[in-house]
Amino acid sequence: MAVLSRSVAPFRRSCCVGSIRRFCSGADSKLAAALRTGKPVEGRNVQWVFLGCPGVGKGTYAARLSNLLGVPHISTGDLVRQELSTPGPLSSQLAEIVKQGKLITDEIIIDLLSKRLEAGESKGETGFILDGFPRTIRQAEILEGVTDIDLVINLKLREEALIAKCLGRRMCSECGGNYNVACIDIKGKHGSPGMYMPPLLPPPHCESKLIMRADDTEDVVKERLRIYNELSLPVEEFYRSRGKLLEFDLPGGIPESWPKLLQALSLVDHEDDKKSAAA
Repeated sequence: MAVLSRSVAPFRRSCCVGSIRRFCSGADSKLAAALRTGKPVEGRNVQWVFLGCPGVGKGTYAARLSNLLGVPHISTGDLVRQELSTPGPLSSQLAEIVKQGKLITDEIIIDLLSKRLEAGESKGETGFILDGFPRTIRQAEILEGVTDIDLVINLKLREEALIAKCLGRRMCSECGGNYNVACIDIKGKHGSPGMYMPPLLPPPHCESKLIMRADDTEDVVKERLRIYNELSLPVEEFYRSRGKLLEFDLPGGIPESWPKLLQALSLVDHEDDKKSAAA
């Protein structure tokens, strides 16, 4: 229970308004304001972060944990895609950045995240599982300066599987469902274990409506991975030095990885209790 006990313990640091203002400016101060709920920390939900290369499955596992723990899953990738679907200058700017596989600026990401947190607070949400933020050391420092993160889960997947997974991603243009047509079957060699990840196929009524993301080309995927790897090591070390980083190597697809992730998080009993309550 060591990881879970640490992750749900109320944070002990108080963060006064003055210190937040000194730490933040511009878009950063918006994030600070959105994270100040004024509620007692003893009663708050978990505040977790998912790290991992683009396409590793952060959204999938974060969404499952969100449902299991009853806390909102906030994906900056989803926030960007929502903004892209809204015509305007920011949408055009984001479209060009995404097309080139470049990293979206801190200012844009923080502004989008602040708006989402404010909207959640107005609905009474507490706690969160962040997916896609922070991606840079500056973002990590900003987040650390305005709230306390309990646990950072760093998902890892070997690169050949990651590229195949990204190229196999599909979305239903009608319902928005996410699927993957790639069947990844990597044979073990030189003492390294094999890996099998079956495709996540759509239901029949979605088959003819599948679309591929414009940025899921091999060149763009490789560029995204290069940029991520270049920037991620300092972020990983930032949380590792604070004793908050949980490294988790995905052993395969969801059926194999999900139970092992729950075990690593000491949440197996939690899922069993939820299943019993639903029965």
